[in-house]
Parts: sequence; C-alpha cells; structure tokens
Amino acid sequence: YTTKPVCPLCGGETEFLRAVSFVDCPGHEILMTTMLSGASVMDGAILVIAANEPVPKPQTREHMAALEIIGVKNIVVVQNKVDLVSREQAEENFKAIKRFLEGTVAQDAPIIPVSAQHAVNLDLLIEAIEKFIPTPRRDLSKPPLMHIVRSFDINKPGTKIEDLAGGVLGGTIVEGRLRVGDEIEIKPGVRVEKEGGYEPLHTEVVSLRAGGRSVEEAGCGGLVGVGTLLDPAFTKADGLIGNLLGKPGTLPETLEQIGVEVSLFKYAIGTPELVEVEPLKTNEPVVVNSGTSVTAGVITSSRDGYVEVSLRKPVCAGKGSRVALSRRIAGRWRLVGYGILK
Repeated sequence: YTTKPVCPLCGGETEFLRAVSFVDCPGHEILMTTMLSGASVMDGAILVIAANEPVPKPQTREHMAALEIIGVKNIVVVQNKVDLVSREQAEENFKAIKRFLEGTVAQDAPIIPVSAQHAVNLDLLIEAIEKFIPTPRRDLSKPPLMHIVRSFDINKPGTKIEDLAGGVLGGTIVEGRLRVGDEIEIKPGVRVEKEGGYEPLHTEVVSLRAGGRSVEEAGCGGLVGVGTLLDPAFTKADGLIGNLLGKPGTLPETLEQIGVEVSLFKYAIGTPELVEVEPLKTNEPVVVNSGTSVTAGVITSSRDGYVEVSLRKPVCAGKGSRVALSRRIAGRWRLVGYGILK
C-alpha cells in the first residue's frame, strides 16, 4: 500500500483504491469543542500516541473521550516516534498503550508502530486504514443532510454590487447527495431580532466544489464547498457554523429545550489533576455540543441520569442524536459527559 502513483518497492504503476479526507484534531482542552465539531462528521479515527512520552497524556484522554461521545468505532492507533526510543522502551510504551485502551471503544484497535519522520511502516498504516476504517455504505436515495463546519464571504472589499457572489458553505454530507440547482433549507438559521427567535434560511445551490475541483453533484465523505445565493452577510466569518443543510421540509425540528439521557465520565476531561464528576444539578450552566453546533444552556431539571436543558441558542437535531456536555470547573469549561436526545 502507498499514496504514490509508483510503487516504491517494485517501481510499477499503482492502482487507485479510494480517496480519504483527514480532519486534524488538536488536543488542548480549550479547542475541545472545535474538535468535537469536527469529530461529528468522521467515519473513523487515527489515534496518534508518541512512543517517547508517558501514556496517557491529557490530550490522549480528551481524544478518547471524544471518540466515545460521537460513537466512532473504526479506530487505528499509531505509536509514533519509535525512532526516538530503544526497542525495549518502545515495547514498554506499547504495553502502556494496550493498558490504556482496555475497556474503551478502541480496545480491539490495531496498534501500528510508526516513524513518520523516516516514513517507516506507513504502508502498514495504510493497510490498517483500509482494513479497519472501511467506507460506510451510504443510502444515496435519502434526502441530503450536511453539517456546516465553515461559512464564508468570498467577495473582496470594494466589489461592485452586481458582481457580488453569494455566501459559501463548507461541510460534510452525511446522507444523500447535493446537486447544482437544488433548493435547500438551513436550520436553525438566523436570529430574527423582532421576534427573538430563529428563522430557517432558504436558497439554491449554484455551485459545488469537492476534491479541489468544481462538480455538478456531491455525495457523502470529504469536505464540500456549496455556493449559494445567500446574502454573504449571513455566511461571513463562519456565521452559519453549527447549522444543518438539507432539502426543505426534511431536516429535524429546531429545539430550544432538550431532554438528554446522560452518561457522565468518572473524571472531567482536560483538568491538570483528576477531578471526579458529580451529578449535574438543576440551575447549573452547561455548554452543549450537538453536531457542529456549540451553545450554552441551563439545566432546568435533573433526575436519575436524565436532564432537561434550556438552550441560549437553539439546535437542529433529531431524537437519538448525541450531545457533549461541559461544566465550569476552576473557571474553565471542562467536558464531563455526553447524552442521547430523547
């Protein structure tokens, strides 16, 4: 296996198998919400652990928690930087990784020793990706559903009104397919000042970009750029992050109040020391991640692993969707658990 057009071993021409898109997830707790937003569109994950550092580092615990939350089960573990340690140290580190993975969603994941610096075992890593992170079967007959992870205004300052291009949306299609000319709806949409609520946006797909080129239609997998007729004031500076995009009338309802069946972690994620997680309390402020949406809320009811949360900004999500929950610990928001919308 290789990513090159010519085999590095025999010099023969290689055969294309598939294209894979990667989303890099930083491991600092202040970027955890961004990481969860990206993770919500993933089909699999590569968990990278350094061979020359103790296991687990706080970032590694965070990444594992994110995988648990969003339900990613197709995982390959990479033991990187094996060139910086002795064989004995690499074996001890390998055993520590195995111990860390016990009881997690990655306990049966393959562990591939790698030196990225010297391109050692990259062929085995690609083979593991092929075997353990298959391309999911997609139902292309379903209505399209796209998580918006970016939004842009591509117009330069001073552009004449008649030359203005509509707003551009970036994200991943998780169901169905989009075509140029499709009518689309975006929910929850934009805040309506007079009414104090949110109103969905309706527009048309005027262009699609995938894999660095313009296409007439785009399906699941990878990042897609969707050109629209939206006022770029809505899309500038990532103004529509967290919205869902689909055909009119097919998206889940917009929720200002959610009921969540909660699973709390034993310890908070991202704290310098281990902090045990106590049950969530009524009137406690929380931060909720739903898909690519991040919003603040207040718990209005808490009983027996079930909480109701009043959201400051609504989310568009269906029953059975997963959400991440963070609470304030020592002045910072820390991930403490996840839940299923009921």
